[in-house]
Amino acid sequence: MPQANLKREIGLLQATSINMIDMIGIGPFVVMPLVIEMMGSHLFLWAWIFGAVTALIDGMIWSELGAAYPMAGGSYNFLRQAYGPRWGRLMSFLFVWQTCLQAPLVVASGAIGFAQYFSYLVPMGRLGTKALSGGVILLIVLLLYRNTKTIGKISVLLWSGVIITILWIIISGFTHRQLSYSFLPAPGETCFSLSFMLLIGQASVKTIYSYLGYYNVCHLGGEIRNPGRNIPRSIFISIAGITLLYLCMNVSIVGVIPWQEAMKSKFIVSTFMERIYGTRAAMIATVLVMWIAFASLFAVVLGYSRIPYAAAADGSFFPVFAWLHPTKNFPYVSLLFIGGLGFVFSMLFKLTEVISAILAMRILVQFVSQAIGVIALRKRKGISMLPFKMWLYPLPVICSVMIWLFVFYSTGRFAWFGLLLALIGILVFYLTRKLWKQPAAPATAGSD
Repeated sequence: MPQANLKREIGLLQATSINMIDMIGIGPFVVMPLVIEMMGSHLFLWAWIFGAVTALIDGMIWSELGAAYPMAGGSYNFLRQAYGPRWGRLMSFLFVWQTCLQAPLVVASGAIGFAQYFSYLVPMGRLGTKALSGGVILLIVLLLYRNTKTIGKISVLLWSGVIITILWIIISGFTHRQLSYSFLPAPGETCFSLSFMLLIGQASVKTIYSYLGYYNVCHLGGEIRNPGRNIPRSIFISIAGITLLYLCMNVSIVGVIPWQEAMKSKFIVSTFMERIYGTRAAMIATVLVMWIAFASLFAVVLGYSRIPYAAAADGSFFPVFAWLHPTKNFPYVSLLFIGGLGFVFSMLFKLTEVISAILAMRILVQFVSQAIGVIALRKRKGISMLPFKMWLYPLPVICSVMIWLFVFYSTGRFAWFGLLLALIGILVFYLTRKLWKQPAAPATAGSD
C-alpha cells in the first residue's frame, strides 16, 4: 500500500506546532468583532468558552481514534473502520466528497482573511485583494512541495511567530489596561435563559471555526512518530494552549477598546495596537497577523492534502491521488488539487460567506458520525488494545453529538446546504461506486 511508504518523521513538538498554527490562523482576528456583535453584550466571552468546551470534548474522540488508527487521512480511516464493510465505504466516501469542497473553502477563507488585513497596510480594490489571496495559496503550495521532514522544521518556525504575536497582544493589553471587563452576568442578567443559549449557539459557529484544527495531526497519522502517545498529547496541548491564548487575547483587547466599539472594527488587532503604540506598531502587528494567517494556511493545506491521497491509496477514490512524488515522497497530486481549488474559491467568495458553510458541511458526516462510530468500534473490537481511552466514556460521545447537533441547527440556512451536499454525495457514490474499486496506483507513479 502507498501508505506504507510514508515516513514517521514528525515528533510531538512539530505535531503540536502544526495543530496550533492551524487552529489560530486568521480566525480569531476576523471573527472576534462578529462574535461581540452577535452576542450584543459583555457576555460574548461565553461563546469562546463554549467553543473551547466543544473542542475538548470532541478532542477526546479524535485522540482515541487517532492513536488507534494512525494513518494518513484521519476521519477517512476512522469512518471506514467504525462502520465496517457494509456502510464504512459509503461513510468514508462521503467524508472525502465533502472534504474535496470544504477543504478548499477553508484554504480560501484563510487567504481572503490574509488579504483583508493586508489592505490595512496597502488599500486595494477588489481585484487586487483577490489577486493577493490567490497568490498566497500558490506560495503555500510551493513551500509544501517538498519532503515531510523539511515541512516539520518549517512548521516549528511558523509556530514561533504565532506564539510571539499572540503574547505581544496579550501583554500589551494587560499592561495598558484602561477599562474594566467582566464576563460574569451583571445583576438582573442570566446565562441560563433560552434566548441567551440561542445567542451562544449562533456566535459559537464563529468561535468553533476559530478552534478547528486541533485534530489536524490525525490527518498526518502515517507520518507521526510514536502516534499512540504523540497524537493525543498534541491534541490536548493544542486545545489547552489555544483556549488560554484566545481568552486572554479577548480580555486584553476589550480592556483597551470598549466592546461596543470593538464589534464595529474591521481590523481589531490593528486598531488595538494603534490605540496603544501608534500607527507604526499597528502596521507591525498587522504584518504579524498576516504571518499567523500564512502559517495556518501552511498547516491546513498540509493536513487536507493527505485525505484524498488516503482514500485513493485504499482504492476508494481516483487512483491518481495515490501517487507519491518519486523523489520527495509526498502526495503531490492531492496537494496540487486542494491548493488549486482553494485558489479558485478564493477568487469567488467572501470570508463571511464561507465560515458557516464550512461548519455546516462537516458536522453530520464527520463530527457526529465519527462520535457514533467510536461506540461501534468499542462494541466490535473492545478497548484492551486502545493506546488511549477517552475519559468518562460514554459521556464525551453523548455530549459531543448533542453539541454538534445544536451547532448544526445554529448555522441556519447553511444546515440545509450541508444536508443537500450529503444527499448528493450518496447519489454520486451509488452511481459511481464501481469506479472506486479500482486498485491504487503505484506509490512512485507520476512525474515531476
